Amino acid sequence: MPGLKWATYSFTPDIPPMTPWGKQRYLAVKPSYGPRSFADSTDYVNPTTGKDVGCLPPGVPRIYIQPFALEMIQSPGRVLEYFEFDHHIRQIFTDGRQHPKDPELTWMGDSIGWYEGDTLVIDTVGLNEKTWIDRGGLPHSDQLHVTERIRRPNHDALEITITIDDPKAYMKTWSGYRNYKLEPTWNIKEFICADNGDYNEDFIKNSGAYSSASPSKQKTKPAKPK
Repeated sequence: MPGLKWATYSFTPDIPPMTPWGKQRYLAVKPSYGPRSFADSTDYVNPTTGKDVGCLPPGVPRIYIQPFALEMIQSPGRVLEYFEFDHHIRQIFTDGRQHPKDPELTWMGDSIGWYEGDTLVIDTVGLNEKTWIDRGGLPHSDQLHVTERIRRPNHDALEITITIDDPKAYMKTWSGYRNYKLEPTWNIKEFICADNGDYNEDFIKNSGAYSSASPSKQKTKPAKPK
């Protein structure tokens, strides 16, 4: 999305109105990008100190803003999003299943999808509070409900409209978008975040990603590089 400075860190140029809880979370972090960027960033994915590497999953929808390639793979009953960024894989089930009644809170959430004409609709819940909405530090709670509408307006373009519904963090539902251009000669390249000499486990512990008031049921901890 050339020419749009905000597109390097968010899905929208506007700061959506937040609840007191959401604003407190927003002001408590130090993002690397956006109107509140800090040199001593606490971004768990993209710190800009020059010596620290976060290496934690960006979550949904932030994963779309990471400036790396995305490949979508369709098969009966399932769509896979294969991200070059740290080789994250996201499963979107299109076999008619519903979300679990009590979904486990995870980094990428539980995603189901269906087609409405030429548009793939993706519905995601079950996201933990460890991630941000974007690289500018927009917060969310475990009540986050993300709806995406993905379509190809022409052969070489992909449009993703993203709707954020999180009554704990925001005063109202809001939307943003992301556009992709087809690059048929590109391949997903190797990307191993932890294989970085500047990986810093203490930075991750101090980033706030593990200080959620509602921790995930999933037991995770950063792995030390070998």
